[in-house]
Amino acid sequence: MPRFFVDTPLAQPGELTLPPGAARHVQVLRLQPGDALTLFDGSGPEWRAEVTAMGRSEVRVRLLEAVTPQRELARQITLAVVMPANDRMDFLVEKATELGAAEIQPLMGERSVLRLTGERADKKRSHWQGVAQAAAEQSGRTVPLRVAPVLALSAWLAALPAPTEDEWRGVLSPRAAQPLPGAAASRVTLLSGPEGGLSDAEVVAAEGRGFAPVSLGPRILRADTAPLAVLSWLALGELG
Repeated sequence: MPRFFVDTPLAQPGELTLPPGAARHVQVLRLQPGDALTLFDGSGPEWRAEVTAMGRSEVRVRLLEAVTPQRELARQITLAVVMPANDRMDFLVEKATELGAAEIQPLMGERSVLRLTGERADKKRSHWQGVAQAAAEQSGRTVPLRVAPVLALSAWLAALPAPTEDEWRGVLSPRAAQPLPGAAASRVTLLSGPEGGLSDAEVVAAEGRGFAPVSLGPRILRADTAPLAVLSWLALGELG
């Protein structure tokens, strides 16, 4: 059944005019009155619905029933990533959404290639949020991953509150001696670096905010591979 994100609240059964983005998807699929579809607004539930009218510029549907499937991870996982260059951040956002991360915090560090500020940073964040919404449509998630505003790593660390008892914080470092532990905490925040890795000073600063340096083994993974490897490990651990 076709499934679409809508950027308008879905609150109760009844008629609804689809916002332009979802309407275009319905038109491209050539759905007709009476055809079934699923809608979600990112708040948790999803709605069974059916098309009631198709026009050139307007699509109307009837919301029938809300259901709340359990497809989110039990723990809240934030990936804090010093942004990789080129299109690798798109890939990272898409796959992190599919694997169940709650949030991505894009960061700029000492060795960053990609640096974003002002309007350019806002546009990129909006684009990545759209990537997350599309990935949520495909993967069945009802709460798309949130893309936080782009920040400098130093500013983000300085603003972090002290970790709570139910939170585990880790920073990926190839020089760390400790392997990735079994994270039983209900909240996980993982910090990973860009193509050139985090500097020694950045790792020390992260340690000062409660991050434990951890290693993923003897091989050096790419900036867009390493956080996804950890996320996959954590997500698969919930199936056991």
